[in-house]
Amino acid sequence: MLKLLRLLSTAILCVPLVAPVVAQAQSDYPNRSIRMIVPLAAASAVDVAARIVTQKMSANMGQQIIILNQVGASGVIGAGQLARAAPDGYTIGGFNDAILTMVPNLQAKMPWDPIKDFAPVSLVATVEWGLIASNQSPYKSAADLIAAARAHPGEINYASSGSGSPQHIAMALFASQAGIQLTHVPYRGATQAAMDVAANQIPVGFQGLATVASLVRDGQMRLIGVPTTQKLVQFPDAPTIASSGLPGFLFNSWFVIEAPAGTPRPIIDRLNAEAKRAIADPEVKQRLYDQGLSPLGSSPEELAQMTRDQLAKYARLVKEAGITAE
Repeated sequence: MLKLLRLLSTAILCVPLVAPVVAQAQSDYPNRSIRMIVPLAAASAVDVAARIVTQKMSANMGQQIIILNQVGASGVIGAGQLARAAPDGYTIGGFNDAILTMVPNLQAKMPWDPIKDFAPVSLVATVEWGLIASNQSPYKSAADLIAAARAHPGEINYASSGSGSPQHIAMALFASQAGIQLTHVPYRGATQAAMDVAANQIPVGFQGLATVASLVRDGQMRLIGVPTTQKLVQFPDAPTIASSGLPGFLFNSWFVIEAPAGTPRPIIDRLNAEAKRAIADPEVKQRLYDQGLSPLGSSPEELAQMTRDQLAKYARLVKEAGITAE
């Protein structure tokens, strides 16, 4: 009994020593480089945004943020690595909203939970999207594509970065609302999907504009429609899809920063402040804007609520449109 009491006394005396050590680690954060897992291909819309924003964050924080592209399974693999990472602020994630809100609605069994396994940091930007076509295709508007698909059901292929990806969801919703049948050709990443449209291997696809902006400006592919309420200033010649074939059709996505669940709040707050500081920089804003991205910011709580709302929204849309992971 006396031995047990001594052990308990020693344990109690050690407890106060732990808190100062943890507090010191948090106050010194970051004191080494940070890695950001981007579960998407290099040169994809989120990858482009992540590199622009983290370059400024690195300069402001005095520590390098290293981008690691971990592709596969529409982001499930890379996101799983973040979910299993130590919650110490030295491994964070740069995600699109599809990883958190679309893919979980298409996978029967997920290896992680989009709400429980991540700690939201901040919304960084919304990603504008476009309906693209190869220069050799006959399609110059959404109306052209819809008319051809009605005449030849299931004969027109479209490229995406994988089953359950935003490219897949966007085109599946487009086809559902237009009442047409298109054939899905999934790739391992948005960049390869876009390059094969430019090479006329696949006639059409949906893409985040950050992925294809340079290809469109260089005349290597056509931007035949944008799923926005108004024309985009960056691409004034591209009509809105709503005005050129499919009234009411809208689509965009987000770039967000996430951390593993359990990351201490002071670290979340520091990352949130640094993300907002970076996107407030005029040069960063312009670079994002030029790539078809709209810089924004949010609190962790706002991002958490957006994620829950979007998860419920896509559950409804996926069911109504009959979209499957194939």
